[in-house]
Amino acid sequence: MKKVLVFGATGHLGAYTVDYLKDNLYLDEFELIAVGRKQTDFFKEQEIKYCQVDVTDKSTFERLPQEDVYAVVCFVGIMPAAMEGYNPYNYVDVNITGMLNILEYCRIKQVDRILFTQTEADLSGHWKENAVIKPDMPRKFNYKGNYSLYIITKCAAVDLIESYHSNYGLKRFIFRLPTIYHYRPDPYFYKDGNRKKLGYRQLMELAEEGKPIEIWGNPLLAKDIVYVKDFTQMIFKAILADVDGGTYNVGTGQAVTLEEQIKGIVEVFSPKEKKSEIIPRPDKPDSRSFVMDIENAKEDLGYNPKYNYIDYLKDFKKEMELNRFAKLWSK
Repeated sequence: MKKVLVFGATGHLGAYTVDYLKDNLYLDEFELIAVGRKQTDFFKEQEIKYCQVDVTDKSTFERLPQEDVYAVVCFVGIMPAAMEGYNPYNYVDVNITGMLNILEYCRIKQVDRILFTQTEADLSGHWKENAVIKPDMPRKFNYKGNYSLYIITKCAAVDLIESYHSNYGLKRFIFRLPTIYHYRPDPYFYKDGNRKKLGYRQLMELAEEGKPIEIWGNPLLAKDIVYVKDFTQMIFKAILADVDGGTYNVGTGQAVTLEEQIKGIVEVFSPKEKKSEIIPRPDKPDSRSFVMDIENAKEDLGYNPKYNYIDYLKDFKKEMELNRFAKLWSK
């Protein structure tokens, strides 16, 4: 049995990925193993093996399988959105030292491939109205501000992976992520160390209550909206792909205007008897506008997005009602 390890399985993207792989990976050929730092019985109840590992502590890697490991999927990383306050050492300890520990495990156990997620912010200098973000663009970002250290450490992790690819033949699949939209019970994140509610969750709540919703700035500016179940499909395809890998943008290749985004939220979340009024606010700041170029993901991985914008909203609403990961993400 080829073992597939998902590091960061207790996080949001990790949990959705394990769930997708459980249903789609050929379990007569592969053994799926979830790996995370927290103690939980969630995966055991799903009949999935779980290993509790702290990637900054090499001694805990003894709990992992020691043979027949085919693929490592790595979602481990300290993110600004999950950091209350600011501790730069956390970025270095987890995003760099933790990654080096994972790579050494891959080298010693002769793992065939590693899948890794990085931020799109390393290309923020290329952002502009209706920008097309290509996977091979050179890094370009602002070193000013606390967020830059996160970008730097994620870039360092990518460079470490490239080194192990060049020196040891480890196949690598690097995924550059914009916002991956998904339901989670806690609608909050941290910005500059302060707790804030996710913007799209605020809009959904307003729509549920039938309250007015403002469209800020230019309503025709558009961006790529990626649903988590398209992301997990891409991860699944990369596990099976017969290529050496490379850098891939996570996206749909299609942009949705801000006006379409707001109208969709009203359509799906507002009660029929009380639809939210949409109020233009051109005096307010514009939103980001971009689309992710996914051509090499289509060619190399056979990736084909399944969720259009309305499909994503409808499935998000179902996930909200089911709240399938409540036990895993409860405090």
